[in-house]
Amino acid sequence: MSTLYEKFGGEETIAKVVDYFYDLVLADDSVNHFFKHTDMEKQRRHQTKFISYALGGPNQYSGGAMAKVHEGLNLQPAHFDAIVRHLGSALQHYGVGEEDIATTLEKVESLRNDIIYK
Repeated sequence: MSTLYEKFGGEETIAKVVDYFYDLVLADDSVNHFFKHTDMEKQRRHQTKFISYALGGPNQYSGGAMAKVHEGLNLQPAHFDAIVRHLGSALQHYGVGEEDIATTLEKVESLRNDIIYK
């Protein structure tokens, strides 16, 4: 059985999804302030590697532990939910099936406690 990473078309396709995802995030006033001082080109590359890895691709993710990288942001459940919603929309935009979107968002959901209230 192939991984979702392979099924989605590898890192090249995931990079397109991530770009669209951040377009949605940056247009959302409820969460875009978290990225005000962020190098978005670097953030997009970093997120592409993370999502690729989360979907069964190669582990090129060298980011810090989730709790560490979100430390001091005090992300609330509503912020996390908005990000998850935007990721789901980006996947849907690129024709990913509902079942695969659900699987992907479950993986992201498993990180909730490492990200909120830090």
